[in-house]
Amino acid sequence: MDLSGSEILLVEDEPLLRKRLAASLGRWNAAVVSVGTVADARRALKDLSFDFALVDINLPDGLGLDLLREKRFSPNTGVVIMTAEDGVKGAVEAMRLGAGDYLGKPFDHDELPLVFERSRQVRKSARLREYRKQSESRKKEIFFFGESLSGVKEQLGKIIEADRRLMEGLPPVLIEGETGTGKTSIARWLHQEGPRSDQSLVELNCSSLPENLAESELFGHEKGAFTDARSTRIGLFEAADGGTLFLDEIPSLSAAIQAKVLTAIEDGKVRRVGGNREISVNVRLIAATNKDLRQLSDAGLFREDLYHRLDLLRLSIPPLRERGRDIARFAEQLLKGLAERYRVDKPVISKIGVDRLTRYPWPGNVRELAHELERSIVLGDGRELDFARLDEETGSLPPAIGGGESQSTDWLNEDWAVPTEGFDLEEAIDRLIGIALEQAGGNVSSAARLLGVKRDYIRYRLSGKHS
Repeated sequence: MDLSGSEILLVEDEPLLRKRLAASLGRWNAAVVSVGTVADARRALKDLSFDFALVDINLPDGLGLDLLREKRFSPNTGVVIMTAEDGVKGAVEAMRLGAGDYLGKPFDHDELPLVFERSRQVRKSARLREYRKQSESRKKEIFFFGESLSGVKEQLGKIIEADRRLMEGLPPVLIEGETGTGKTSIARWLHQEGPRSDQSLVELNCSSLPENLAESELFGHEKGAFTDARSTRIGLFEAADGGTLFLDEIPSLSAAIQAKVLTAIEDGKVRRVGGNREISVNVRLIAATNKDLRQLSDAGLFREDLYHRLDLLRLSIPPLRERGRDIARFAEQLLKGLAERYRVDKPVISKIGVDRLTRYPWPGNVRELAHELERSIVLGDGRELDFARLDEETGSLPPAIGGGESQSTDWLNEDWAVPTEGFDLEEAIDRLIGIALEQAGGNVSSAARLLGVKRDYIRYRLSGKHS
Protein backbone atom coordinates (compact mmCIF):
# COMPACT_ATOMS: atom_id res chain seq x y z
CA MET A 1 0.00 0.00 0.00
CA ASP A 2 1.19 3.53 -0.76
CA LEU A 3 1.24 5.47 2.53
CA SER A 4 2.50 8.64 0.85
CA GLY A 5 0.64 11.64 2.29
CA SER A 6 -1.28 9.54 4.84
CA GLU A 7 -1.76 11.11 8.26
CA ILE A 8 -1.08 8.62 11.06
CA LEU A 9 -1.48 8.89 14.83
CA LEU A 10 1.10 6.80 16.74
CA VAL A 11 0.27 6.11 20.39
CA GLU A 12 3.15 4.26 22.13
CA ASP A 13 4.59 4.93 25.61
CA GLU A 14 8.08 3.43 25.07
CA PRO A 15 10.19 6.32 23.66
CA LEU A 16 12.70 4.20 21.70
CA LEU A 17 10.03 2.04 20.03
CA ARG A 18 7.94 5.13 19.30
CA LYS A 19 10.93 6.76 17.61
CA ARG A 20 11.66 3.66 15.51
CA LEU A 21 8.03 3.27 14.45
CA ALA A 22 7.81 6.93 13.47
CA ALA A 23 11.00 6.59 11.41
CA SER A 24 9.63 3.47 9.67
CA LEU A 25 6.37 5.23 8.80
CA GLY A 26 8.34 8.26 7.62
CA ARG A 27 10.17 6.05 5.11
CA TRP A 28 6.83 5.64 3.32
CA ASN A 29 6.32 9.45 3.32
CA ALA A 30 3.53 9.34 5.90
CA ALA A 31 2.88 12.32 8.17
CA VAL A 32 3.16 11.00 11.75
CA VAL A 33 1.95 12.53 15.03
CA SER A 34 3.56 10.65 17.96
CA VAL A 35 2.21 10.67 21.53
CA GLY A 36 2.87 8.54 24.59
CA THR A 37 -0.31 8.77 26.67
CA VAL A 38 -4.08 8.40 26.38
CA ALA A 39 -4.50 12.04 27.39
CA ASP A 40 -2.17 13.27 24.62
CA ALA A 41 -4.00 11.04 22.13
CA ARG A 42 -7.34 12.58 23.15
CA ARG A 43 -5.95 16.07 22.57
CA ALA A 44 -4.57 15.13 19.15
CA LEU A 45 -7.85 13.52 18.11
CA LYS A 46 -9.79 16.57 19.22
CA ASP A 47 -7.91 18.91 16.90
CA LEU A 48 -6.76 16.67 14.06
CA SER A 49 -8.14 14.03 11.72
CA PHE A 50 -6.15 10.91 10.81
CA ASP A 51 -6.27 8.29 8.10
CA PHE A 52 -4.80 5.66 10.42
CA ALA A 53 -3.94 5.17 14.07
CA LEU A 54 -1.35 2.73 15.49
CA VAL A 55 -2.20 2.36 19.17
CA ASP A 56 -0.63 0.36 22.00
CA ILE A 57 -3.09 -1.22 24.46
CA ASN A 58 -1.16 -0.56 27.69
CA LEU A 59 -0.33 3.09 28.30
CA PRO A 60 0.82 4.93 31.48
CA ASP A 61 -2.52 6.66 32.11
CA GLY A 62 -4.96 4.05 30.81
CA LEU A 63 -5.70 1.67 27.94
CA GLY A 64 -5.61 2.34 24.22
CA LEU A 65 -8.98 0.56 24.16
CA ASP A 66 -10.41 3.51 26.09
CA LEU A 67 -10.02 5.64 22.95
CA LEU A 68 -12.16 3.13 21.07
CA ARG A 69 -14.75 2.87 23.84
CA GLU A 70 -15.04 6.66 23.95
CA LYS A 71 -15.46 6.72 20.15
CA ARG A 72 -12.62 9.21 19.82
CA PHE A 73 -11.72 8.00 16.34
CA SER A 74 -13.52 9.05 13.20
CA PRO A 75 -15.50 6.19 11.61
CA ASN A 76 -13.12 6.60 8.67
CA THR A 77 -9.89 6.24 10.65
CA GLY A 78 -8.29 2.82 10.27
CA VAL A 79 -7.23 1.77 13.78
CA VAL A 80 -4.52 -0.86 14.33
CA ILE A 81 -3.87 -2.07 17.88
CA MET A 82 -0.44 -3.17 19.16
CA THR A 83 -0.40 -5.80 21.88
CA ALA A 84 2.06 -8.04 23.69
CA GLU A 85 2.15 -11.73 22.78
CA ASP A 86 -0.17 -12.61 25.69
CA GLY A 87 -2.62 -9.84 24.87
CA VAL A 88 -4.92 -11.77 22.54
CA LYS A 89 -7.94 -11.08 24.74
CA GLY A 90 -7.32 -7.33 24.48
CA ALA A 91 -6.89 -7.59 20.70
CA VAL A 92 -10.23 -9.39 20.36
CA GLU A 93 -11.88 -6.70 22.46
CA ALA A 94 -10.27 -4.02 20.26
CA MET A 95 -11.68 -5.62 17.10
CA ARG A 96 -15.11 -5.77 18.71
CA LEU A 97 -14.87 -2.05 19.48
CA GLY A 98 -14.06 -1.18 15.87
CA ALA A 99 -10.30 -1.64 15.34
CA GLY A 100 -9.46 -2.80 11.83
CA ASP A 101 -6.52 -5.06 12.74
CA TYR A 102 -3.90 -5.79 15.42
CA LEU A 103 -0.20 -6.55 15.64
CA GLY A 104 1.49 -8.75 18.24
CA LYS A 105 4.76 -7.33 19.61
CA PRO A 106 7.44 -7.65 18.46
CA PHE A 107 6.62 -7.33 14.77
CA ASP A 108 8.39 -6.56 11.52
CA HIS A 109 7.93 -2.88 10.73
CA ASP A 110 7.74 -3.75 7.03
CA GLU A 111 4.36 -5.34 7.83
CA LEU A 112 2.82 -1.95 8.54
CA PRO A 113 1.70 -1.05 4.97
CA LEU A 114 -0.04 -4.41 4.61
CA VAL A 115 -1.76 -4.07 7.98
CA PHE A 116 -2.88 -0.54 7.17
CA GLU A 117 -4.26 -1.77 3.84
CA ARG A 118 -6.40 -4.34 5.67
CA SER A 119 -7.53 -1.60 8.01
CA ARG A 120 -8.35 0.64 5.03
CA GLN A 121 -10.55 -2.11 3.60
CA VAL A 122 -12.46 -2.28 6.89
CA ARG A 123 -12.96 1.49 6.71
CA LYS A 124 -14.13 1.25 3.08
CA SER A 125 -16.56 -1.54 3.99
CA ALA A 126 -18.06 0.62 6.72
CA ARG A 127 -18.71 3.42 4.21
CA LEU A 128 -20.29 0.95 1.81
CA ARG A 129 -22.55 -0.40 4.54
CA GLU A 130 -23.65 3.16 5.25
CA TYR A 131 -24.35 3.68 1.55
CA ARG A 132 -26.29 0.45 1.23
CA LYS A 133 -28.52 1.36 4.15
CA GLN A 134 -29.58 4.40 2.14
CA SER A 135 -30.17 2.36 -1.03
CA GLU A 136 -32.67 -0.40 -1.52
CA SER A 137 -31.22 -3.85 -2.05
CA ARG A 138 -31.02 -4.97 -5.66
CA LYS A 139 -31.19 -8.39 -7.28
CA LYS A 140 -29.00 -9.34 -10.23
CA GLU A 141 -30.13 -7.24 -13.17
CA ILE A 142 -31.87 -9.16 -15.97
CA PHE A 143 -32.18 -6.84 -18.94
CA PHE A 144 -34.35 -7.51 -22.01
CA PHE A 145 -32.56 -6.43 -25.17
CA GLY A 146 -34.64 -7.92 -27.98
CA GLU A 147 -34.13 -7.10 -31.65
CA SER A 148 -34.51 -3.35 -31.14
CA LEU A 149 -31.51 -3.19 -28.77
CA SER A 150 -29.30 -5.73 -30.55
CA GLY A 151 -26.92 -2.94 -31.56
CA VAL A 152 -26.63 -1.75 -27.95
CA LYS A 153 -25.95 -5.29 -26.76
CA GLU A 154 -23.23 -5.70 -29.37
CA GLN A 155 -21.58 -2.47 -28.18
CA LEU A 156 -21.77 -3.64 -24.56
CA GLY A 157 -20.12 -6.92 -25.51
CA LYS A 158 -17.21 -5.09 -27.13
CA ILE A 159 -16.80 -2.84 -24.06
CA ILE A 160 -16.71 -5.86 -21.73
CA GLU A 161 -14.13 -7.61 -23.95
CA ALA A 162 -11.92 -4.50 -23.82
CA ASP A 163 -12.41 -4.24 -20.04
CA ARG A 164 -11.19 -7.81 -19.54
CA ARG A 165 -8.06 -7.06 -21.55
CA LEU A 166 -7.36 -3.84 -19.67
CA MET A 167 -8.48 -4.80 -16.13
CA GLU A 168 -7.13 -1.47 -14.80
CA GLY A 169 -7.70 2.10 -15.99
CA LEU A 170 -11.10 1.32 -17.50
CA PRO A 171 -12.42 4.22 -19.62
CA PRO A 172 -15.70 5.90 -18.66
CA VAL A 173 -18.98 4.95 -20.33
CA LEU A 174 -21.71 7.45 -21.23
CA ILE A 175 -25.34 6.26 -21.50
CA GLU A 176 -27.82 8.61 -23.17
CA GLY A 177 -31.57 8.18 -23.38
CA GLU A 178 -34.91 9.61 -22.32
CA THR A 179 -36.04 9.30 -18.71
CA GLY A 180 -37.23 5.78 -17.98
CA THR A 181 -35.56 4.03 -20.92
CA GLY A 182 -33.48 1.74 -18.68
CA LYS A 183 -30.14 3.56 -18.36
CA THR A 184 -29.69 2.44 -14.74
CA SER A 185 -30.44 -1.16 -15.69
CA ILE A 186 -27.88 -0.98 -18.50
CA ALA A 187 -25.27 0.37 -16.04
CA ARG A 188 -25.95 -2.47 -13.59
CA TRP A 189 -25.82 -5.04 -16.38
CA LEU A 190 -22.48 -3.68 -17.61
CA HIS A 191 -21.00 -3.87 -14.10
CA GLN A 192 -22.35 -7.35 -13.38
CA GLU A 193 -21.13 -8.81 -16.66
CA GLY A 194 -17.73 -7.11 -16.54
CA PRO A 195 -14.46 -7.95 -14.78
CA ARG A 196 -15.38 -5.91 -11.68
CA SER A 197 -18.57 -7.81 -10.88
CA ASP A 198 -17.09 -9.03 -7.57
CA GLN A 199 -16.44 -5.44 -6.49
CA SER A 200 -18.84 -2.72 -5.41
CA LEU A 201 -21.29 -0.87 -7.65
CA VAL A 202 -22.12 2.51 -6.12
CA GLU A 203 -25.01 4.48 -7.63
CA LEU A 204 -25.84 8.15 -7.23
CA ASN A 205 -28.58 10.27 -8.83
CA CYS A 206 -26.83 13.63 -9.09
CA SER A 207 -30.09 15.56 -9.38
CA SER A 208 -31.15 14.38 -5.91
CA LEU A 209 -28.23 16.09 -4.19
CA PRO A 210 -28.31 19.70 -2.99
CA GLU A 211 -25.39 21.52 -4.59
CA ASN A 212 -23.75 22.25 -1.22
CA LEU A 213 -23.66 18.53 -0.36
CA ALA A 214 -22.73 17.06 -3.74
CA GLU A 215 -18.99 17.65 -3.39
CA SER A 216 -18.83 16.08 0.07
CA GLU A 217 -20.91 13.08 -1.03
CA LEU A 218 -18.71 12.39 -4.04
CA PHE A 219 -15.27 13.22 -2.69
CA GLY A 220 -15.65 13.08 1.11
CA HIS A 221 -14.63 15.68 3.64
CA GLU A 222 -12.15 16.21 6.45
CA LYS A 223 -13.12 16.87 10.02
CA GLY A 224 -13.99 20.55 10.49
CA ALA A 225 -14.22 21.24 6.75
CA PHE A 226 -17.63 22.86 7.37
CA THR A 227 -20.05 23.35 10.24
CA ASP A 228 -21.50 19.83 10.35
CA ALA A 229 -18.26 18.02 9.51
CA ARG A 230 -17.76 16.53 12.97
CA SER A 231 -15.56 13.73 11.63
CA THR A 232 -13.68 12.74 8.50
CA ARG A 233 -15.86 10.95 5.92
CA ILE A 234 -14.76 9.23 2.72
CA GLY A 235 -16.72 9.98 -0.43
CA LEU A 236 -18.36 7.66 -2.93
CA PHE A 237 -15.35 7.75 -5.26
CA GLU A 238 -13.28 6.22 -2.44
CA ALA A 239 -16.09 3.83 -1.50
CA ALA A 240 -16.22 2.59 -5.10
CA ASP A 241 -12.45 2.09 -5.28
CA GLY A 242 -11.78 -1.07 -7.26
CA GLY A 243 -15.38 -1.18 -8.51
CA THR A 244 -17.85 0.97 -10.44
CA LEU A 245 -19.41 4.37 -9.74
CA PHE A 246 -22.64 5.16 -11.62
CA LEU A 247 -23.56 8.86 -11.80
CA ASP A 248 -27.07 9.32 -13.16
CA GLU A 249 -28.18 12.72 -14.50
CA ILE A 250 -24.58 13.97 -14.47
CA PRO A 251 -25.48 17.39 -16.03
CA SER A 252 -27.02 18.27 -12.64
CA LEU A 253 -23.53 18.69 -11.18
CA SER A 254 -22.10 22.20 -11.04
CA ALA A 255 -19.17 23.19 -13.26
CA ALA A 256 -16.79 23.16 -10.28
CA ILE A 257 -17.73 19.61 -9.31
CA GLN A 258 -17.59 18.53 -12.97
CA ALA A 259 -13.94 19.67 -12.94
CA LYS A 260 -13.20 17.45 -9.93
CA VAL A 261 -14.94 14.52 -11.62
CA LEU A 262 -12.71 15.05 -14.66
CA THR A 263 -9.61 15.00 -12.44
CA ALA A 264 -10.78 11.81 -10.78
CA ILE A 265 -11.24 10.16 -14.21
CA GLU A 266 -8.01 11.36 -15.81
CA ASP A 267 -5.60 11.26 -12.84
CA GLY A 268 -7.28 8.64 -10.66
CA LYS A 269 -7.12 11.01 -7.68
CA VAL A 270 -9.62 12.84 -5.48
CA ARG A 271 -9.25 15.46 -2.79
CA ARG A 272 -11.67 15.62 0.13
CA VAL A 273 -13.41 18.86 1.02
CA GLY A 274 -11.12 20.67 3.44
CA GLY A 275 -8.21 18.38 2.60
CA ASN A 276 -4.80 19.30 1.19
CA ARG A 277 -3.66 15.96 -0.24
CA GLU A 278 -4.72 13.79 -3.15
CA ILE A 279 -6.05 10.26 -2.63
CA SER A 280 -5.64 7.61 -5.32
CA VAL A 281 -8.81 5.87 -6.51
CA ASN A 282 -9.32 3.14 -9.10
CA VAL A 283 -12.91 3.57 -10.31
CA ARG A 284 -14.78 2.68 -13.51
CA LEU A 285 -17.16 5.60 -14.05
CA ILE A 286 -20.49 5.16 -15.82
CA ALA A 287 -22.39 8.39 -16.43
CA ALA A 288 -25.96 8.78 -17.67
CA THR A 289 -28.05 11.65 -18.97
CA ASN A 290 -31.50 12.23 -20.44
CA LYS A 291 -30.19 15.28 -22.30
CA ASP A 292 -27.85 15.72 -25.25
CA LEU A 293 -24.45 16.47 -23.69
CA ARG A 294 -23.09 17.80 -26.96
CA GLN A 295 -25.84 20.42 -27.11
CA LEU A 296 -25.34 21.29 -23.43
CA SER A 297 -21.60 21.61 -24.02
CA ASP A 298 -22.07 23.81 -27.08
CA ALA A 299 -24.43 26.02 -25.06
CA GLY A 300 -21.88 26.33 -22.24
CA LEU A 301 -24.08 24.37 -19.81
CA PHE A 302 -21.70 21.41 -19.45
CA ARG A 303 -17.90 21.40 -19.34
CA GLU A 304 -16.53 20.73 -22.80
CA ASP A 305 -13.44 18.87 -21.52
CA LEU A 306 -15.57 16.51 -19.39
CA TYR A 307 -17.96 15.96 -22.30
CA HIS A 308 -15.13 14.88 -24.61
CA ARG A 309 -13.74 12.58 -21.89
CA LEU A 310 -17.13 10.93 -21.35
CA ASP A 311 -17.94 10.69 -25.05
CA LEU A 312 -15.31 8.00 -25.68
CA LEU A 313 -17.73 5.07 -25.17
CA ARG A 314 -21.28 6.28 -25.73
CA LEU A 315 -24.43 4.15 -25.67
CA SER A 316 -27.70 5.62 -26.96
CA ILE A 317 -30.84 3.89 -25.66
CA PRO A 318 -33.90 4.38 -27.92
CA PRO A 319 -37.24 5.26 -26.30
CA LEU A 320 -39.73 2.46 -25.75
CA ARG A 321 -42.10 3.74 -28.46
CA GLU A 322 -39.44 2.96 -31.10
CA ARG A 323 -38.94 -0.68 -30.08
CA GLY A 324 -41.86 -2.10 -32.09
CA ARG A 325 -42.71 -5.74 -31.42
CA ASP A 326 -40.17 -5.86 -28.60
CA ILE A 327 -42.59 -3.85 -26.43
CA ALA A 328 -44.97 -6.80 -26.07
CA ARG A 329 -42.08 -9.23 -25.54
CA PHE A 330 -40.62 -6.99 -22.87
CA ALA A 331 -44.05 -6.73 -21.24
CA GLU A 332 -44.20 -10.54 -21.03
CA GLN A 333 -40.89 -10.60 -19.17
CA LEU A 334 -41.98 -7.89 -16.75
CA LEU A 335 -45.30 -9.66 -16.18
CA LYS A 336 -43.51 -12.84 -15.16
CA GLY A 337 -41.60 -11.01 -12.42
CA LEU A 338 -44.67 -9.09 -11.25
CA ALA A 339 -46.77 -12.27 -11.06
CA GLU A 340 -44.10 -13.88 -8.88
CA ARG A 341 -43.96 -10.81 -6.68
CA TYR A 342 -47.75 -10.68 -6.17
CA ARG A 343 -47.99 -14.50 -5.99
CA VAL A 344 -50.56 -14.82 -8.76
CA ASP A 345 -50.71 -16.76 -12.01
CA LYS A 346 -49.17 -14.84 -14.88
CA PRO A 347 -51.98 -13.19 -16.91
CA VAL A 348 -52.24 -13.49 -20.69
CA ILE A 349 -52.01 -10.42 -22.90
CA SER A 350 -54.86 -10.44 -25.41
CA LYS A 351 -54.38 -9.69 -29.12
CA ILE A 352 -55.94 -6.27 -28.75
CA GLY A 353 -53.76 -5.76 -25.66
CA VAL A 354 -50.63 -6.44 -27.72
CA ASP A 355 -51.85 -3.93 -30.32
CA ARG A 356 -52.50 -1.27 -27.68
CA LEU A 357 -49.07 -1.81 -26.10
CA THR A 358 -47.46 -1.37 -29.52
CA ARG A 359 -49.50 1.69 -30.55
CA TYR A 360 -49.26 3.62 -27.29
CA PRO A 361 -46.49 6.30 -27.37
CA TRP A 362 -45.17 5.56 -23.82
CA PRO A 363 -44.00 9.05 -22.79
CA GLY A 364 -42.79 7.54 -19.50
CA ASN A 365 -40.93 4.74 -21.32
CA VAL A 366 -40.06 1.51 -19.48
CA ARG A 367 -41.03 2.91 -16.09
CA GLU A 368 -44.53 3.74 -17.36
CA LEU A 369 -44.88 0.29 -18.94
CA ALA A 370 -43.90 -1.41 -15.68
CA HIS A 371 -46.44 0.68 -13.75
CA GLU A 372 -49.18 -0.09 -16.29
CA LEU A 373 -48.51 -3.81 -16.01
CA GLU A 374 -48.47 -3.70 -12.22
CA ARG A 375 -51.71 -1.70 -12.19
CA SER A 376 -53.31 -4.27 -14.50
CA ILE A 377 -52.28 -7.17 -12.26
CA VAL A 378 -53.59 -5.49 -9.11
CA LEU A 379 -56.80 -3.98 -10.51
CA GLY A 380 -57.57 -6.33 -13.43
CA ASP A 381 -59.49 -9.59 -13.32
CA GLY A 382 -56.23 -11.54 -13.34
CA ARG A 383 -56.97 -13.62 -16.46
CA GLU A 384 -56.46 -11.59 -19.63
CA LEU A 385 -55.06 -8.11 -20.06
CA ASP A 386 -56.29 -5.83 -22.85
CA PHE A 387 -55.08 -2.44 -21.50
CA ALA A 388 -58.24 -0.54 -22.45
CA ARG A 389 -57.07 2.34 -20.29
CA LEU A 390 -54.36 3.15 -22.82
CA ASP A 391 -57.01 4.13 -25.37
CA GLU A 392 -58.59 6.39 -22.77
CA GLU A 393 -55.20 8.02 -22.25
CA THR A 394 -54.70 8.76 -25.95
CA GLY A 395 -58.37 9.37 -26.76
CA SER A 396 -58.19 6.84 -29.60
CA LEU A 397 -60.42 3.91 -30.48
CA PRO A 398 -58.88 0.45 -30.87
CA PRO A 399 -59.07 -1.32 -34.21
CA ALA A 400 -61.57 -4.18 -34.36
CA ILE A 401 -59.89 -7.52 -33.89
CA GLY A 402 -61.50 -10.94 -34.29
CA GLY A 403 -64.73 -12.07 -35.89
CA GLY A 404 -68.39 -12.02 -34.90
CA GLU A 405 -71.36 -9.97 -36.04
CA SER A 406 -70.61 -7.13 -33.66
CA GLN A 407 -67.05 -6.62 -34.95
CA SER A 408 -65.60 -6.02 -38.40
CA THR A 409 -62.02 -6.25 -39.69
CA ASP A 410 -62.80 -3.59 -42.30
CA TRP A 411 -61.79 -0.11 -41.16
CA LEU A 412 -63.62 1.60 -44.03
CA ASN A 413 -67.15 2.86 -43.49
CA GLU A 414 -69.34 0.59 -45.62
CA ASP A 415 -71.54 3.55 -46.65
CA TRP A 416 -68.61 5.47 -48.13
CA ALA A 417 -68.35 5.78 -51.93
CA VAL A 418 -65.92 7.52 -54.25
CA PRO A 419 -67.32 11.00 -55.02
CA THR A 420 -68.67 11.39 -58.55
CA GLU A 421 -66.72 14.61 -59.02
CA GLY A 422 -63.47 12.74 -58.45
CA PHE A 423 -61.10 11.98 -55.60
CA ASP A 424 -57.57 13.24 -54.70
CA LEU A 425 -55.72 10.11 -53.52
CA GLU A 426 -52.50 11.99 -52.66
CA GLU A 427 -54.43 14.35 -50.40
CA ALA A 428 -56.17 11.37 -48.75
CA ILE A 429 -52.81 9.70 -48.04
CA ASP A 430 -51.47 12.89 -46.47
CA ARG A 431 -54.63 13.18 -44.40
CA LEU A 432 -54.29 9.58 -43.15
CA ILE A 433 -50.67 10.27 -42.21
CA GLY A 434 -51.79 13.38 -40.32
CA ILE A 435 -54.39 11.37 -38.39
CA ALA A 436 -51.82 8.67 -37.55
CA LEU A 437 -49.29 11.26 -36.37
CA GLU A 438 -51.89 12.92 -34.16
CA GLN A 439 -52.85 9.55 -32.69
CA ALA A 440 -49.17 8.72 -32.09
CA GLY A 441 -48.50 12.01 -30.34
CA GLY A 442 -46.37 13.29 -33.21
CA ASN A 443 -43.97 10.32 -33.14
CA VAL A 444 -43.07 9.31 -36.70
CA SER A 445 -42.03 5.75 -35.80
CA SER A 446 -45.28 5.04 -33.98
CA ALA A 447 -47.34 6.53 -36.82
CA ALA A 448 -45.45 4.34 -39.31
CA ARG A 449 -46.34 1.24 -37.30
CA LEU A 450 -50.00 2.26 -37.23
CA LEU A 451 -50.06 2.59 -41.00
CA GLY A 452 -47.91 -0.45 -41.73
CA VAL A 453 -45.27 1.53 -43.63
CA LYS A 454 -41.63 2.39 -43.08
CA ARG A 455 -40.70 5.48 -41.11
CA ASP A 456 -38.78 6.88 -44.09
CA TYR A 457 -41.96 6.77 -46.20
CA ILE A 458 -43.76 9.13 -43.79
CA ARG A 459 -40.76 11.45 -43.70
CA TYR A 460 -40.74 11.43 -47.50
CA ARG A 461 -44.43 12.35 -47.60
CA LEU A 462 -43.95 15.09 -45.02
CA SER A 463 -41.08 16.57 -47.00
CA GLY A 464 -43.49 17.31 -49.89
CA LYS A 465 -41.08 15.90 -52.51
CA HIS A 466 -43.77 13.55 -53.86
CA SER A 467 -45.96 16.40 -55.06
